[in-house]
Amino acid sequence: MSDDDFEPPTAAAAQSGGSAGDTGAAAPGGGTGDTGAPAAGGGAGEAGAAASGVGFLYRGRVWKYGDNVDTDVIIPARHLNTTDPAELAKHCLEDLDPGFAAAVRPGDVIVAGRNFGCGSSREHAPLAIKGAGVSCVVAETFARIFFRNAINIGLPIFEAPDAVREAETGDVLEVDGTTGVIRNLTQGREYRVRPLPPFIQEIVRAGGLMARLRAPS
Repeated sequence: MSDDDFEPPTAAAAQSGGSAGDTGAAAPGGGTGDTGAPAAGGGAGEAGAAASGVGFLYRGRVWKYGDNVDTDVIIPARHLNTTDPAELAKHCLEDLDPGFAAAVRPGDVIVAGRNFGCGSSREHAPLAIKGAGVSCVVAETFARIFFRNAINIGLPIFEAPDAVREAETGDVLEVDGTTGVIRNLTQGREYRVRPLPPFIQEIVRAGGLMARLRAPS
């Protein structure tokens, strides 16, 4: 399968239920609002568990946002004077959700609506997300250039409209990129997406496209 043949994994719900709105997200443990969270939230337990990259099993608290979260919101242009993921992570989503960078935990999952990552083609956006410790992004749809950039820097992304609509901020989501199963452990719901193709798994496992090309064959 060539890169041009691949489409983002999409989901069909294994279980149905109520849907969530297209509002922004408060920090897990807090309230919700249209512009995201102004304050860092709580949340505890297994939600903060780091992802297991070996088996492509990702588990973390949900940070939920709405439609059309663009790259200028993911990492504002005033911070584009560096490509250091750790430095970019300090400002990730700060204009949408000021509490995110301080409260996000390794393994947490960003969940968003339609057209996530629209706008400019900057690779800084997925770099900031990955640098913040986010294990993967689950959205209804992705902007194509963000999709390519995310894979290129080794950030797993999945299109799962039903999982997105039913998830709430602070839920614990488990995403298995090998089997294509997404579980909302808080709500007891399960969804299925097309698993990441083997060549995409190799890129993600290596840490990105350039790292994969430099790796011994």
